[in-house]
Amino acid sequence: MTFYKRSMTTKSVLLFGVLGIFLHLHAQAAEIIKIGGSGTGLGTLKLLGETFEKSHPGIKIQVFPSLGSTGGIEALSKGGLDIASSARPLKPEERTGGMVAIEYVKTPFVFVAHKDVRKDGLTTQELEDIFQGKTMNWPDGSRVRLVLRPETDTATKIVKSISPAMEQAMAVARSNKSKILAITDQDCTKYVANARGTLGTSTLTQIITEKSPLKSLDFNGVRPSIKSLSDGTYRLSTTLHLITNSQPRPAVKQFLDFVFSNEGLKIMTKSGNLVSYSHKGILR
Repeated sequence: MTFYKRSMTTKSVLLFGVLGIFLHLHAQAAEIIKIGGSGTGLGTLKLLGETFEKSHPGIKIQVFPSLGSTGGIEALSKGGLDIASSARPLKPEERTGGMVAIEYVKTPFVFVAHKDVRKDGLTTQELEDIFQGKTMNWPDGSRVRLVLRPETDTATKIVKSISPAMEQAMAVARSNKSKILAITDQDCTKYVANARGTLGTSTLTQIITEKSPLKSLDFNGVRPSIKSLSDGTYRLSTTLHLITNSQPRPAVKQFLDFVFSNEGLKIMTKSGNLVSYSHKGILR
């Protein structure tokens, strides 16, 4: 009996060893598509990648943590990525390397607060007052703590575009020593989720795909949703781009075809995106 148990144990070790080698070789044999860039769209791309892999066992989708739009585009230009996710279009000088941008979805841009904040929405005037430092407390008396993004970030530009007064208010907020500066989209939602009284920004797709424990705030009485963005009642949005080479390798082209397939469109819509674009005619 003891000999039998030892034999079975030895066989199990050998079996798992062979299985491990097989899986390692299989992973090495798989073609890898590397994706990275703006953090706000990465959750949706991960979901797309997971579904794509099920029907394409020889291809693996690797999504890197947030690099930012510019970081993703730079990594793509140097061959470190196959697809860059960007919250901005390509600059003229970035197009010289043969890269193309596919403007593929819009998602509501959302003001978010810590879950314990006792307020469900903000108006333009209330935002201006908070950023200017005129309003320093929430209705329950707790202190408002602003989480800001870098000056050149798309989120900063969207907030400043709300009104001329908002652009001035942003300058005041940036000079406030008590502000919190979040470098990436994920840093921002992490700060807001973990620190009481915080107010920051995100997007509907990031909130949905990352299941962030945040309070999404109405803006000027309108709830951020695909419907309100589509009918024009909600006016703040982030436009996302997939950036790749104009002549991508076949596996990358297959993935992009899947993104815009009926299955891909359903995944993007359920993930908080308004889909209205296609890559047809852009890639060769």
